[in-house]
Amino acid sequence: MYHVSFPGLGISLEINNQIQIFGLSIYWYGIIIATGLILAVIYGCVNSKRLGISADNLLNCVIVGVITGIIGARLYYVIFNWGYYSEHPDKILAINEGGLAIYGGIIGALIGGLIVAKICKMNIPALLDVAAIGFLIGQGIGRWGNFFNQEAYGTPTDLPWGMISEGTNNIAVHPCFLYESIWCLLGVLLLHLFSKSKLRKYYGQIALLYLVWYGAERALVEGLRTDSLYIPNTGIRISQLLSIIMVVAGVALLVYFYIKKLNNLKAVEPAVDISYIKSDSKDTSEEKNEFEKEGVYSDSTPKAKSTKLNGSIIDTLDDTDKKSEDEIDDILNDIKNIKM
Repeated sequence: MYHVSFPGLGISLEINNQIQIFGLSIYWYGIIIATGLILAVIYGCVNSKRLGISADNLLNCVIVGVITGIIGARLYYVIFNWGYYSEHPDKILAINEGGLAIYGGIIGALIGGLIVAKICKMNIPALLDVAAIGFLIGQGIGRWGNFFNQEAYGTPTDLPWGMISEGTNNIAVHPCFLYESIWCLLGVLLLHLFSKSKLRKYYGQIALLYLVWYGAERALVEGLRTDSLYIPNTGIRISQLLSIIMVVAGVALLVYFYIKKLNNLKAVEPAVDISYIKSDSKDTSEEKNEFEKEGVYSDSTPKAKSTKLNGSIIDTLDDTDKKSEDEIDDILNDIKNIKM
Protein backbone atom coordinates (compact mmCIF):
# COMPACT_ATOMS: atom_id res chain seq x y z
CA MET A 1 0.00 0.00 0.00
CA TYR A 2 1.31 3.43 -1.00
CA HIS A 3 0.03 6.82 0.08
CA VAL A 4 0.61 8.96 -3.00
CA SER A 5 0.07 12.70 -3.12
CA PHE A 6 0.61 15.63 -5.45
CA PRO A 7 0.57 18.48 -2.89
CA GLY A 8 0.77 21.25 -5.47
CA LEU A 9 -2.34 19.89 -7.18
CA GLY A 10 -4.23 19.02 -4.01
CA ILE A 11 -4.41 15.33 -4.96
CA SER A 12 -3.97 12.54 -2.42
CA LEU A 13 -4.78 8.84 -2.82
CA GLU A 14 -3.95 5.34 -1.67
CA ILE A 15 -2.87 2.67 -4.12
CA ASN A 16 -2.05 -0.99 -3.86
CA ASN A 17 0.20 -2.59 -6.46
CA GLN A 18 -1.85 -5.80 -6.49
CA ILE A 19 -5.35 -7.16 -6.17
CA GLN A 20 -6.60 -10.48 -4.88
CA ILE A 21 -8.74 -12.70 -7.13
CA PHE A 22 -9.77 -16.06 -5.64
CA GLY A 23 -6.82 -15.83 -3.28
CA LEU A 24 -4.40 -15.20 -6.16
CA SER A 25 -2.32 -12.01 -6.19
CA ILE A 26 -2.57 -10.16 -9.51
CA TYR A 27 -0.24 -7.21 -9.93
CA TRP A 28 -1.54 -4.01 -11.51
CA TYR A 29 1.76 -3.73 -13.37
CA GLY A 30 0.93 -6.79 -15.44
CA ILE A 31 -2.74 -5.85 -15.88
CA ILE A 32 -1.85 -2.41 -17.22
CA ILE A 33 0.83 -3.68 -19.61
CA ALA A 34 -1.59 -6.32 -20.90
CA THR A 35 -4.23 -3.61 -21.42
CA GLY A 36 -1.79 -1.50 -23.42
CA LEU A 37 -0.87 -4.51 -25.55
CA ILE A 38 -4.51 -5.39 -26.27
CA LEU A 39 -5.37 -1.81 -27.26
CA ALA A 40 -2.29 -1.65 -29.50
CA VAL A 41 -3.32 -4.88 -31.25
CA ILE A 42 -6.89 -3.64 -31.69
CA TYR A 43 -5.62 -0.42 -33.24
CA GLY A 44 -3.33 -2.36 -35.57
CA CYS A 45 -6.07 -4.74 -36.73
CA VAL A 46 -8.57 -1.93 -37.34
CA ASN A 47 -6.07 0.16 -39.32
CA SER A 48 -3.91 -2.56 -40.85
CA LYS A 49 -5.48 -2.50 -44.32
CA ARG A 50 -5.22 1.28 -44.57
CA LEU A 51 -1.59 1.10 -43.46
CA GLY A 52 -0.68 -1.58 -45.99
CA ILE A 53 -0.78 -5.02 -44.31
CA SER A 54 -3.32 -7.75 -43.57
CA ALA A 55 -4.78 -8.23 -40.09
CA ASP A 56 -4.05 -11.97 -40.17
CA ASN A 57 -0.36 -11.47 -40.83
CA LEU A 58 -0.26 -8.73 -38.21
CA LEU A 59 -1.64 -11.10 -35.57
CA ASN A 60 1.01 -13.68 -36.46
CA CYS A 61 3.69 -11.05 -35.87
CA VAL A 62 2.06 -9.95 -32.60
CA ILE A 63 1.90 -13.47 -31.15
CA VAL A 64 5.60 -14.06 -31.71
CA GLY A 65 6.54 -10.44 -30.95
CA VAL A 66 4.88 -10.52 -27.53
CA ILE A 67 6.89 -13.56 -26.51
CA THR A 68 10.21 -12.24 -27.79
CA GLY A 69 9.36 -8.76 -26.48
CA ILE A 70 8.90 -9.97 -22.89
CA ILE A 71 12.11 -11.97 -23.13
CA GLY A 72 13.96 -8.97 -24.55
CA ALA A 73 12.56 -6.55 -21.96
CA ARG A 74 13.60 -8.74 -19.04
CA LEU A 75 16.94 -9.75 -20.53
CA TYR A 76 17.85 -6.12 -21.17
CA TYR A 77 17.00 -5.17 -17.58
CA VAL A 78 18.85 -8.11 -16.04
CA ILE A 79 21.99 -7.60 -18.14
CA PHE A 80 22.37 -3.98 -17.07
CA ASN A 81 21.59 -4.87 -13.45
CA TRP A 82 23.78 -7.95 -13.37
CA GLY A 83 25.50 -6.84 -10.19
CA TYR A 84 22.24 -7.40 -8.31
CA TYR A 85 20.90 -10.43 -10.19
CA SER A 86 24.19 -12.30 -10.03
CA GLU A 87 23.69 -12.35 -6.26
CA HIS A 88 19.92 -12.99 -6.46
CA PRO A 89 19.41 -15.40 -9.38
CA ASP A 90 16.03 -16.40 -7.96
CA LYS A 91 14.78 -12.90 -8.84
CA ILE A 92 15.70 -13.06 -12.54
CA LEU A 93 12.25 -14.30 -13.58
CA ALA A 94 10.29 -12.21 -11.04
CA ILE A 95 8.81 -9.86 -13.64
CA ASN A 96 5.71 -9.36 -11.47
CA GLU A 97 7.89 -7.12 -9.31
CA GLY A 98 8.73 -4.88 -12.24
CA GLY A 99 11.94 -4.67 -14.20
CA LEU A 100 10.88 -4.78 -17.84
CA ALA A 101 12.97 -2.38 -19.89
CA ILE A 102 11.02 -0.73 -22.71
CA TYR A 103 13.94 -0.61 -25.11
CA GLY A 104 14.63 -4.27 -24.53
CA GLY A 105 10.97 -5.01 -25.18
CA ILE A 106 10.98 -3.02 -28.42
CA ILE A 107 14.13 -4.73 -29.66
CA GLY A 108 12.83 -8.17 -28.74
CA ALA A 109 9.40 -7.57 -30.29
CA LEU A 110 10.97 -6.26 -33.50
CA ILE A 111 13.25 -9.27 -33.84
CA GLY A 112 10.38 -11.72 -33.41
CA GLY A 113 7.93 -9.75 -35.54
CA LEU A 114 10.40 -9.18 -38.38
CA ILE A 115 11.27 -12.87 -38.54
CA VAL A 116 7.58 -13.69 -39.02
CA ALA A 117 7.21 -10.85 -41.53
CA LYS A 118 10.11 -12.21 -43.55
CA ILE A 119 8.64 -15.71 -43.57
CA CYS A 120 5.20 -14.39 -44.58
CA LYS A 121 6.74 -12.08 -47.20
CA MET A 122 5.08 -9.02 -45.71
CA ASN A 123 5.71 -5.38 -46.53
CA ILE A 124 8.18 -4.74 -43.71
CA PRO A 125 8.17 -0.90 -43.88
CA ALA A 126 4.35 -0.96 -43.67
CA LEU A 127 4.56 -3.33 -40.70
CA LEU A 128 6.97 -0.95 -38.97
CA ASP A 129 4.48 1.89 -39.43
CA VAL A 130 1.76 -0.10 -37.66
CA ALA A 131 4.21 -1.22 -34.97
CA ALA A 132 5.34 2.37 -34.31
CA ILE A 133 1.87 3.57 -33.37
CA GLY A 134 1.26 0.34 -31.47
CA PHE A 135 4.43 0.87 -29.45
CA LEU A 136 3.30 4.37 -28.48
CA ILE A 137 -0.07 3.03 -27.33
CA GLY A 138 1.60 0.34 -25.25
CA GLN A 139 4.15 2.75 -23.79
CA GLY A 140 1.62 5.47 -23.04
CA ILE A 141 -0.61 3.09 -21.10
CA GLY A 142 2.07 0.75 -19.75
CA ARG A 143 3.88 3.55 -17.93
CA TRP A 144 1.03 3.64 -15.42
CA GLY A 145 2.28 0.26 -14.24
CA ASN A 146 5.31 2.18 -12.95
CA PHE A 147 2.94 4.43 -11.04
CA PHE A 148 1.36 1.50 -9.20
CA ASN A 149 4.81 0.14 -8.39
CA GLN A 150 6.03 3.64 -7.47
CA GLU A 151 9.11 3.33 -9.67
CA ALA A 152 10.67 5.09 -12.66
CA TYR A 153 10.37 8.49 -10.99
CA GLY A 154 12.84 11.35 -11.20
CA THR A 155 14.92 13.73 -9.14
CA PRO A 156 13.49 16.03 -6.43
CA THR A 157 11.42 18.96 -7.68
CA ASP A 158 9.36 21.83 -6.30
CA LEU A 159 7.06 21.93 -9.33
CA PRO A 160 3.30 21.80 -8.58
CA TRP A 161 2.99 18.27 -9.93
CA GLY A 162 5.80 16.85 -7.78
CA MET A 163 4.85 13.38 -6.46
CA ILE A 164 5.33 12.17 -2.89
CA SER A 165 4.98 8.63 -1.51
CA GLU A 166 6.75 6.03 0.60
CA GLY A 167 8.36 4.89 -2.63
CA THR A 168 10.02 8.29 -3.07
CA ASN A 169 11.10 8.46 0.59
CA ASN A 170 8.40 11.11 1.08
CA ILE A 171 10.29 13.55 -1.14
CA ALA A 172 8.54 15.42 -3.97
CA VAL A 173 9.97 14.07 -7.24
CA HIS A 174 9.38 14.32 -10.98
CA PRO A 175 6.63 11.84 -12.01
CA CYS A 176 8.59 10.64 -15.05
CA PHE A 177 6.00 7.96 -15.81
CA LEU A 178 3.44 10.73 -16.29
CA TYR A 179 5.68 12.75 -18.62
CA GLU A 180 6.26 9.74 -20.85
CA SER A 181 2.64 8.63 -20.79
CA ILE A 182 1.36 12.03 -21.91
CA TRP A 183 4.04 12.34 -24.61
CA CYS A 184 3.38 8.87 -26.02
CA LEU A 185 -0.41 9.25 -26.10
CA LEU A 186 -0.01 12.63 -27.79
CA GLY A 187 2.25 10.90 -30.30
CA VAL A 188 -0.48 8.32 -30.99
CA LEU A 189 -2.90 11.10 -31.88
CA LEU A 190 -0.43 12.99 -34.08
CA LEU A 191 0.90 9.95 -35.96
CA HIS A 192 -2.63 8.63 -36.48
CA LEU A 193 -3.66 11.93 -38.05
CA PHE A 194 -0.45 11.96 -40.09
CA SER A 195 -1.15 8.43 -41.37
CA LYS A 196 -4.46 9.66 -42.83
CA SER A 197 -3.06 12.84 -44.35
CA LYS A 198 -1.51 13.64 -47.71
CA LEU A 199 1.77 14.34 -45.92
CA ARG A 200 2.40 10.60 -45.71
CA LYS A 201 4.39 9.76 -48.83
CA TYR A 202 5.91 6.31 -48.33
CA TYR A 203 5.83 3.19 -46.19
CA GLY A 204 8.20 3.45 -43.26
CA GLN A 205 7.75 7.20 -42.84
CA ILE A 206 5.65 6.81 -39.68
CA ALA A 207 8.25 4.48 -38.18
CA LEU A 208 10.97 7.09 -38.76
CA LEU A 209 8.82 9.79 -37.17
CA TYR A 210 8.37 7.49 -34.18
CA LEU A 211 12.14 7.27 -33.75
CA VAL A 212 12.37 11.05 -33.60
CA TRP A 213 9.25 11.62 -31.48
CA TYR A 214 9.89 9.02 -28.80
CA GLY A 215 13.68 9.34 -28.86
CA ALA A 216 13.56 13.09 -28.18
CA GLU A 217 11.28 12.69 -25.17
CA ARG A 218 13.14 9.74 -23.72
CA ALA A 219 16.51 11.45 -24.05
CA LEU A 220 15.22 14.36 -21.94
CA VAL A 221 13.18 12.44 -19.36
CA GLU A 222 15.84 9.78 -18.86
CA GLY A 223 18.13 12.53 -17.61
CA LEU A 224 15.70 13.14 -14.74
CA ARG A 225 15.37 9.54 -13.59
CA THR A 226 17.15 8.13 -10.57
CA ASP A 227 16.96 4.47 -11.60
CA SER A 228 18.63 4.62 -15.01
CA LEU A 229 20.63 1.69 -16.34
CA TYR A 230 24.25 2.59 -17.11
CA ILE A 231 26.84 1.16 -19.45
CA PRO A 232 29.17 -0.74 -17.08
CA ASN A 233 32.09 1.30 -15.73
CA THR A 234 30.83 4.52 -17.32
CA GLY A 235 28.54 7.35 -16.38
CA ILE A 236 26.57 6.93 -19.62
CA ARG A 237 22.88 6.15 -19.34
CA ILE A 238 22.24 3.40 -21.88
CA SER A 239 18.64 4.45 -22.62
CA GLN A 240 19.64 8.07 -23.08
CA LEU A 241 22.38 7.08 -25.51
CA LEU A 242 19.98 4.88 -27.51
CA SER A 243 17.44 7.72 -27.59
CA ILE A 244 19.95 10.16 -29.04
CA ILE A 245 20.95 7.60 -31.66
CA MET A 246 17.27 7.10 -32.53
CA VAL A 247 16.72 10.82 -33.04
CA VAL A 248 19.82 11.29 -35.18
CA ALA A 249 19.09 8.20 -37.28
CA GLY A 250 15.41 9.13 -37.69
CA VAL A 251 16.13 12.70 -38.81
CA ALA A 252 18.91 11.58 -41.16
CA LEU A 253 16.73 8.96 -42.85
CA LEU A 254 13.75 11.30 -43.17
CA VAL A 255 15.96 13.89 -44.89
CA TYR A 256 17.62 11.22 -47.05
CA PHE A 257 14.36 9.76 -48.36
CA TYR A 258 12.90 13.23 -48.88
CA ILE A 259 15.85 14.24 -51.07
CA LYS A 260 15.82 10.88 -52.84
CA LYS A 261 12.15 11.24 -53.71
CA LEU A 262 12.73 14.74 -55.08
CA ASN A 263 15.59 13.45 -57.23
CA ASN A 264 13.46 10.58 -58.52
CA LEU A 265 10.69 12.99 -59.50
CA LYS A 266 13.20 15.19 -61.32
CA ALA A 267 14.58 12.16 -63.13
CA VAL A 268 11.34 11.62 -65.02
CA GLU A 269 10.95 15.24 -66.15
CA PRO A 270 11.13 15.55 -69.96
CA ALA A 271 14.44 16.47 -71.50
CA VAL A 272 13.39 16.81 -75.15
CA ASP A 273 15.97 16.85 -77.93
CA ILE A 274 14.43 18.89 -80.77
CA SER A 275 17.59 19.11 -82.83
CA TYR A 276 16.07 16.90 -85.55
CA ILE A 277 13.00 19.14 -86.00
CA LYS A 278 13.26 20.97 -89.29
CA SER A 279 11.55 24.19 -90.09
CA ASP A 280 11.18 26.11 -93.33
CA SER A 281 11.21 29.28 -91.31
CA LYS A 282 14.34 31.34 -90.86
CA ASP A 283 13.45 31.75 -87.19
CA THR A 284 14.57 28.24 -86.22
CA SER A 285 17.30 29.52 -83.92
CA GLU A 286 14.87 31.93 -82.30
CA GLU A 287 12.41 29.11 -81.65
CA LYS A 288 15.22 27.07 -80.12
CA ASN A 289 16.05 29.97 -77.84
CA GLU A 290 12.43 30.09 -76.76
CA PHE A 291 12.58 26.39 -75.91
CA GLU A 292 15.72 27.02 -73.88
CA LYS A 293 13.99 29.79 -71.96
CA GLU A 294 11.15 27.42 -71.11
CA GLY A 295 13.66 24.84 -69.88
CA VAL A 296 12.59 22.22 -72.45
CA TYR A 297 15.83 22.06 -74.38
CA SER A 298 19.43 22.65 -73.57
CA ASP A 299 22.65 21.41 -75.11
CA SER A 300 23.73 20.38 -71.64
CA THR A 301 20.44 18.75 -70.65
CA PRO A 302 20.96 15.05 -69.91
CA LYS A 303 18.61 12.42 -71.28
CA ALA A 304 15.71 11.64 -69.03
CA LYS A 305 16.14 8.59 -66.90
CA SER A 306 13.34 6.24 -65.90
CA THR A 307 13.41 5.46 -62.22
CA LYS A 308 11.48 2.60 -60.62
CA LEU A 309 10.83 2.52 -56.91
CA ASN A 310 9.73 -0.82 -55.46
CA GLY A 311 10.32 -3.21 -52.62
CA SER A 312 11.90 -0.62 -50.38
CA ILE A 313 11.08 1.75 -47.58
CA ILE A 314 10.37 4.48 -50.13
CA ASP A 315 7.55 2.71 -51.97
CA THR A 316 5.22 5.59 -52.86
CA LEU A 317 1.59 5.59 -51.83
CA ASP A 318 0.26 6.98 -55.15
CA ASP A 319 0.83 6.71 -58.90
CA THR A 320 2.11 10.24 -59.44
CA ASP A 321 5.39 9.08 -60.97
CA LYS A 322 3.57 6.72 -63.35
CA LYS A 323 1.30 9.52 -64.54
CA SER A 324 4.35 11.72 -65.15
CA GLU A 325 6.00 9.00 -67.26
CA ASP A 326 2.82 8.58 -69.37
CA GLU A 327 2.66 12.31 -69.99
CA ILE A 328 6.31 12.35 -71.07
CA ASP A 329 5.72 9.50 -73.52
CA ASP A 330 2.81 11.43 -75.08
CA ILE A 331 4.96 14.53 -75.53
CA LEU A 332 7.78 12.57 -77.16
CA ASN A 333 5.40 10.77 -79.53
CA ASP A 334 3.84 14.08 -80.60
CA ILE A 335 7.26 15.51 -81.40
CA LYS A 336 8.33 12.43 -83.37
CA ASN A 337 5.16 12.69 -85.50
CA ILE A 338 6.10 16.18 -86.66
CA LYS A 339 6.97 15.96 -90.31
CA MET A 340 10.52 16.73 -91.20
